[in-house]
Amino acid sequence: MRRPLLLIAVLALIGGLWAGLARLGWRLPAVAIFQPALHGPLMISGFLGALITLERAVALSQGHGRAVYAAPAGAALGAVALLAPLPAGATRALGLLGPLGLAALFVLIVRRQPNLEHGIMGLGALLWLAGNGLWLGEAALYQVVPWWAGFLVLTVAGERLELARILLRRRGARALFLLAVAVFVAGLVLSVPAFAAGMRLAGAGLLALGLWLLRYDLARRTIRQRGLTRYIAACLLPGYAWLGVAGALWLVYGGRVSAGPAYDALVHAVFLGFIFSMIF
Repeated sequence: MRRPLLLIAVLALIGGLWAGLARLGWRLPAVAIFQPALHGPLMISGFLGALITLERAVALSQGHGRAVYAAPAGAALGAVALLAPLPAGATRALGLLGPLGLAALFVLIVRRQPNLEHGIMGLGALLWLAGNGLWLGEAALYQVVPWWAGFLVLTVAGERLELARILLRRRGARALFLLAVAVFVAGLVLSVPAFAAGMRLAGAGLLALGLWLLRYDLARRTIRQRGLTRYIAACLLPGYAWLGVAGALWLVYGGRVSAGPAYDALVHAVFLGFIFSMIF
């Protein structure tokens, strides 16, 4: 059951990369299903969303059986909808299946292991759902992208918080983490009625999260080791720096630009600088 779902995620990745190169001006053969305007949705909801949902389902399948694969199947259907020549409304409606399924999986996870880390990752799934809901409501894509960024940032931050437990002997460290997350999420909520102000507040939260991860993450210790452990740390630490850069860019340019080089910088500092460092 996993292989077809993984293949759909890979197809979305290929489509997203193809669309991204087309947006850069590369003269590629015209492929109807790889539309340049869908670069962001294919990369975030189509590829990363489907992959993360599949990962959670695999982790839960031993205790809950094959039923948990309904969640990544819904995410895969949303990815297929992005690649199919469907009306925009239908495509966006099907895009709700993935985040709804992931949120349901986190209900199971939190019931099994109720802790802050899983709560943060579950909140990330809700941000993905909110972003897709705004997109269904015909919000502009530049208004939706910050919510998608929040989905991925909180997913990573929750995972790293779980691994950083041995360094978090002081209560103040966890309180600072929660404060950074609260500022970021409050900024996203504020961005709905007041986009510019919300983006700047969310940028402050991103900057604080980047600094927190640089200060408290386990990679500060594992960078001194060798082999694969050191390689992982050498990918993580620059990624945290990029998250701080993204926060600074959101503070400066948030709400002022919706296209062009400055907009590309504030978007890709998160998705390329931070998220792809985490992937590697």
